[in-house]
This record gives sequence, structure tokens and C-alpha cells, in this order.
Amino acid sequence: MDTKRITLTNNWKFHYGECEDAWYKGYDDSSWEDVTIPHDFSVSAPFSKEYSSGTGYLRGGIAWYRLFVRIPEEYRDKRLTLVFDGIYKNSMVWVNSYYMGKRPYGYSEISYDISQQASFGDELTEISVKVIHTDIADSRWFTGSGITRKVSLVVSEKVAPVNNGIFFSCKAVEKQGKKNVAKVMVQNEIFCGIPGAGKKKKTKIISQSTLLDNNGKNVLVMQGELNALEGSTETVTLEGNLNSPKLWSPDSPYLYTLETRLSVDGKSYLVDTRKVGVRTFSFDPNKGFFLNEKSTKFKGVCVHHDGGCLGAAMKKEVWRRRLELLKKSGCNAIRCSHNPHMPELYDLCDEMGFMMMDEAFDEWENPKNKWSTGHNVYPPKHQGYYEDFPMWHEIDLRTMVRRDRNHPSVIIYSVGNEIDYPNDPYCHPMFTEMTGNNDNNKPAKERQYDPNKPNMERLAILVKELANIVKDEDSTRPVTVAAAFPELSTKIGFIDELDVVGYNYKEHLYAQDHKRFPKKTFLGSENSHSLEAWNAVKDNDYICGQFLWTGIDYLGEALGWPVRGASSGFITTAGFPKPEFNVRAELWGGTRIKEKKTDEVKVELWKPEMCLDMNFKDEFIENHKEIGYLFQVIVKVPEGMEEKDIMVQVTGAGELAGIDNGDLSDLTPYTANYRKTLNGELVVYIRRLATGKINVVVREVNGEKSSIISKVNI
Repeated sequence: MDTKRITLTNNWKFHYGECEDAWYKGYDDSSWEDVTIPHDFSVSAPFSKEYSSGTGYLRGGIAWYRLFVRIPEEYRDKRLTLVFDGIYKNSMVWVNSYYMGKRPYGYSEISYDISQQASFGDELTEISVKVIHTDIADSRWFTGSGITRKVSLVVSEKVAPVNNGIFFSCKAVEKQGKKNVAKVMVQNEIFCGIPGAGKKKKTKIISQSTLLDNNGKNVLVMQGELNALEGSTETVTLEGNLNSPKLWSPDSPYLYTLETRLSVDGKSYLVDTRKVGVRTFSFDPNKGFFLNEKSTKFKGVCVHHDGGCLGAAMKKEVWRRRLELLKKSGCNAIRCSHNPHMPELYDLCDEMGFMMMDEAFDEWENPKNKWSTGHNVYPPKHQGYYEDFPMWHEIDLRTMVRRDRNHPSVIIYSVGNEIDYPNDPYCHPMFTEMTGNNDNNKPAKERQYDPNKPNMERLAILVKELANIVKDEDSTRPVTVAAAFPELSTKIGFIDELDVVGYNYKEHLYAQDHKRFPKKTFLGSENSHSLEAWNAVKDNDYICGQFLWTGIDYLGEALGWPVRGASSGFITTAGFPKPEFNVRAELWGGTRIKEKKTDEVKVELWKPEMCLDMNFKDEFIENHKEIGYLFQVIVKVPEGMEEKDIMVQVTGAGELAGIDNGDLSDLTPYTANYRKTLNGELVVYIRRLATGKINVVVREVNGEKSSIISKVNI
């Protein structure tokens, strides 16, 4: 049987609060709320000062999810893998009352083999998930809470690749005569079935990987075989030469399709289909970064994972709209601050042409300051991932690399962000006083060297371990960190094991450190929006590029009530460009955005690459019937007219998922069906719940009166 991936989106039950017996298959959840996945229960409650400013004044807590799913009888003898793209956080999972395991980190993919626990035929399989996010000051930015990413059930034969066990890479592109030839490799890590009761036997397994161009034509077939013992996990490596390859780049993001089949005992079946790209790159200490042998600068932005009113329950279609706007600015790179992001973002970067810095952690084995009453307002709190780092960092890092290593967009792995921030908490006797780039309100005592705090020399040991973990899973990409205080950390071995050195806001050190470390390549891993920061990249070949903090506004890291987010982007949380957008486009060679003037309040449906008046009876709507799809409706007010209060009513086969105007001081609950425009516009998200028509009414509200602006069907 060909491997099948079933997305478990709807029919989930949700309860906020503890239910100690909800793990039990026979538990009565009939009174629970119906929700679709992804789901973020942080944004489903009002903002409150009692919550942490760092995470956007939104709640955490304990919650439960339950789902009954029917698994056909024909799958009884197959391998069933339950995959969660991300649960924030401290998740615990049961299947038919059997406890499967837990995972503290909220950004890691989680998978469980449920072949032995599942039910088949008329007996339903029940899945229970407990989420514990009571330490709401556990991050410096908004995290969200719940099953915030997609859930899938993968059905395969018992002899099949392990989860994320297929790895495609391009070793080199060489000139042979008048044509280029790409030397490519596929590694397939195969689980070789469950042994029977008797003596284990060997099985002959043939692995075949076929590369198809975007017209569906076979351009390369690679094949290998192994004799594997039942119950073992074995790796087969396939190599081949691709003639006249079409190379992936931001300007031409060409993707091939890789199909992998296994043949066992004469039976052949498809086990994996994925998009891959062929490209080469290199980092030169003096000349910078080269993609496909062409000198290239990273014109990048850092992004967090939230979607404004959607919270952490982001969708691919929302990211697509954001990325289209970033592309127009001249941006060609994304830094995943400061954790692995949803897999759909990586798919889009492959497809649309963005290079990526994939980042694992914001803290290691000691806690950073977490602000709860305003950014840099003392005293801080010290909750966070450090509690789980000693036991879980290796599996979390390996999970990220194995999940993302097939994406041509991923160019570099970062194993940490500002771990060397001065006195937060690491310090060193070499500096009696240390100040970071964000310490305006830091008390004098907190700036001083304290021998009772952890010594920064420890970081050199940890970064070496992390770099080795990455290389063990993927030796084709370089490893970096985003360094905050290289004035000290470069003197104690912190960058010795790094392939590329990332500096945050340290442009003034580029020249001297280029001389100090002539064999190291440097990159601006986090930078201000200033002209000087860009000129430091543009005027120095040895600096590979920059990543602005940030491209898009985000929730959390708030200055203080009522501001509940950071406005450091040149795009708002609602996905609208700010005036700075055109300034950036000029610096980066992008395209200026011209204002579209209107004489009346206008309602538009966003579609890829275009905005059209709301006329939903078209091919776009027909192609988006999947449950959970988010339609994005843009409301615009005529220039010069005062801001309008807009109300939205949705009936039929959909629901209102949220309204966002990009105003980070607007305390209107995200669950409200009304909001005031900001700068004359807002975005409305409408979620499909079933097949059929979705009826949308957009009203302008004036006191107790309202008038219909638009009445449409999706």
C-alpha cells in the first residue's frame, strides 16, 4: 500500500482547565467546545495586565483536547504514526487510554507509533492531549498555547522510512563538457518491520528514488538494495548525476519532485513524495556568500511565529500573503526567530524563493530575564526552556534538523540566539561591567561582574556539543549562533566551532574581528533598520548579509500596558505595509508600493498576487474547499475619512476566525466580531468549517446603528 498522510483538522473537542480523567477513552466530552486544529487557546480570552507583558498579556493555563477518528479495517496490519507539528507546551498524549509520552518543548515535531494502540473498523480510536502552559512568563515573546500546528496520521507498510528518514542533498554541480551535471544523493533510513515470534529473518528491500521535473517528466532514477534483519533500522544511500539541472535560487526557485518507492518480497509501493531543490552554496571569509557560484547578499528579516489575532495557530495562506509583501520589498531571506517554525513556512520559502536561517533555541541551560510588567522593567521572572534543556536539547535539535534538511531554502542552522547576552545570566571576570544592546533600564548591580553567576566559558563547551549534533544529522550546511556580546565571547572560544559567525547589532566590530579571525565568515544575524547597518553589508564583501529585527510586527516583548506587542517590523500584524516599506524597498532593490485610493468603503478578497473586489464565485474559491482554510478579506476606508468601526457576521459553512487592524495597543478581544480600522484598513479572517456556502456580512457601525457595506458568499 502506498503511504497515506491524513490531516486531522476538524471534530476536535476542547476544554480549558484540568480534567484529570480526560485521558480515559470512555470520558464524556459532549459538553466540550468544538474546535479546528491548529488552535491557540491563548488568543481566545481577553487581554489582562495580570498576565505577562513578555507574552503579550494573554493567558496560558491547562487545557485538554480530544478526538475520535475512524480508522478503516484495511489499515489493521499497517504502521500508524501520529504526528503533531507542534504543541505548546508540556504536552501529554494518550491513544485509547494508553499513555504515549510527553514533550516539553512547544516548537518540536512530535511523533508516536500507535499501531498497537489504535482501533479499526467500527470501533473509533480516541486521542487525548493535555497541554500544560501555566508558566506564562516562560518566553520573551508570545508563544501561544495548545495544539498550535497541524496534526497528521501517517499510514504505511511496516517496512517504510522512519519519520523524516529520507534526506536529499546536492553534493556538487560540475561542468562536464558544455553542460552542467549535479551530483545528488538520497539517504533512506528504513524501519525494517516488526519481527515475528520465531527466529528473525532477513528481508531484501529495494529502494528507488525518482526525480521528476515540474512537468512530471522523469529526469533521474536512483536505486539500491539491502538485506535487512526484521526489526532493525537500516540506511541505504543512493547517488546519481542530474544532467543540465535547473538550479534553485530566490530569483528562480525551481523545485523538482522526489518520489521514493520500496519493493519488499516483489511488492512495490510509494513511501514518500516531496519537493526538493538543487543548488550549491559556499561561504568565503573574504568574499562572503555565494549561491550557485554567484555572489549573493542576505537581505533578510527575522520573524516570530504568531499571526496577530490568530495567535500561534497560523496558516500557510496567511504566511503566503506576508511573504508576497516581503518579496516586493527586496527581501530574500528569513530567520526563524528563535525556534523552529511551522513546516508550511519552509514549504513556502522553497516555493517562493527565500533563503532561511533555521534556529533552534533562545536559551540553553540557564534562564534569561523574562519581562512580565513591561520590557526591561525589573524585576524579571526566570521561567523557560532552560528547565528542559539538559534532558531534551539533543532530541529537540535532531528533530529540527531532520525535519528541515530537505528544504533547499534552508541554508544555515543557528543553535542559539543571544546565549552570550551579558549578565543574562553568564558573565566573566574579564569584564567588571557589561552592557547589552537592550539594557537601557538595567540596574547598576545587574551590570556588574558577579562570581556567583555562571561563567561564560561554559558556552564554548555547549556550542561545540550542539554543532556536533547538527553535523551528525546534516553535514551539508553550516552552523552558526546569533552572538550578542562578542566583545567577550569571542575571547573565550565561543565561536571556535562555528562555520559562520552571526553578530547581533555589532556592525562596529566587523572590521576588527574580520582581522582577528581571518578564517571565519561573518553575518549580521540581527540588525537595526538603519542605513548604516545596511551600508556595513553593502560596502564589505566579507559580510554575507543582514537580518532586520524584524520584518513583521509580533505579539509579546511589549513595552508595557496597554501595548501588547513589538512594532519593530515594516509590516503590521495585519499584513499591511508601513511607510518604511518603500524606504526598505529602495535600499534592497525592491518595488515601491503605490497607494490605491478609493472613494467609498471597499471590501476585497485577498488572493495570491492580487486583490480583487469581493466576487467569490470563481476558481479560487472552488480550489479552497478544504476544512480549516482561512479566507482573508481586506476592508479599506477612503483616504482622509475618519477610522470606521467594522462588524463582521459569518454564517453557513464557516466562522469568523479573527479581525486584525495591526494596532498593538488595541485591547479589543481577539474573539470579538468588531474592530476599528487603523490607517483606513483591517483584515478579516474567515475559516471554512464544511463544504457549502459561507455567508459574510460586513457592516459599518455608528453607535447603536449599523449599515451593511458588503454582503457576499464564499
